[in-house]
Amino acid sequence: MRRLPVDAPAEHRRELTQMSGDRPIRPVHGIAAGCRYVALPPTAVDAVASGPTRLMVIWPGFDPPRTAEALAASVPLTGVPVWRVYLDLPAQLPGGLGSAAILDDSGIELYGAAVEQAAGRLPEVVDELGREFAVPDGPVALAGFSTGGAAALLAVARGDVPVGAAAAVAPVVAPGRAARAVEKRAGRDRSWTDASVALADRLDLGALAGDIAARDAELLLVGGAKDRVVPSGELNALRDALQRHGAAAETVSFRMGHALAAEPGTEARPPITEAVRVDGVLSEWFRDRLAATSDADAPDVADAGSGDARGDAVERHKAASGLS
Repeated sequence: MRRLPVDAPAEHRRELTQMSGDRPIRPVHGIAAGCRYVALPPTAVDAVASGPTRLMVIWPGFDPPRTAEALAASVPLTGVPVWRVYLDLPAQLPGGLGSAAILDDSGIELYGAAVEQAAGRLPEVVDELGREFAVPDGPVALAGFSTGGAAALLAVARGDVPVGAAAAVAPVVAPGRAARAVEKRAGRDRSWTDASVALADRLDLGALAGDIAARDAELLLVGGAKDRVVPSGELNALRDALQRHGAAAETVSFRMGHALAAEPGTEARPPITEAVRVDGVLSEWFRDRLAATSDADAPDVADAGSGDARGDAVERHKAASGLS
């Protein structure tokens, strides 16, 4: 039985107890490449992994849910029969992307550090997790919310790790445009240096569309029709750019804002309706690509926001996380 180092935070020195054969059936907490993670084991009862992908890495955002633990509770993807590892971002921006903090150099620098370091650490993360969970070598799946969605797409563009499928929920398509929207609400201009402007331009996903498409990963962009941070029109424009470069990219939009959890979005809580809808569409999309199912009729994404679906998702969340 493997343990974390004794100097790891107490809440993360959890043994892999409660086993089913040689596989844990409860969430596993640990640290990979210096970032805390929550790993949910492949316990789907109606599907098995098909193909070489056995690992998915998922990042939260600067807005709720802000931590690996909170995102794992909000969007557990219980029906996807691979390891789903929710990884904290290397940096956080107090107040979130919609706050005036993004208008200062320190704010955009934190954003850049989070996105670039998350993508840059992915090879080390995959290597460590592969050893920890005995995952065979092969392409991985990626997902992320907001800032984490941008990190997932940047990781695809860099190609340091083979990625078969990636989904981004409200990814920050263009940091400069996101800051411009904040300027209008805050009533003041950003105070970025030339270096900050260059950083934002470097992380413009539209400009990276060719690099992203060249990796041949299947791509899903999920947006909110009421999202003031990442308008759904920006996701449609990114989809079109990706498709022009030959990518298999599609978009889904819900009538929701930016957040997928209530404030402060740092702890595990039962999922809100918006998270249930996102969990439903991501689960079905990834199952179509990563799993062979034993049921002929998967849940209909169109019904993901219904009361019954929400109740089912809450029960799935409780089963996966132990929350009562």
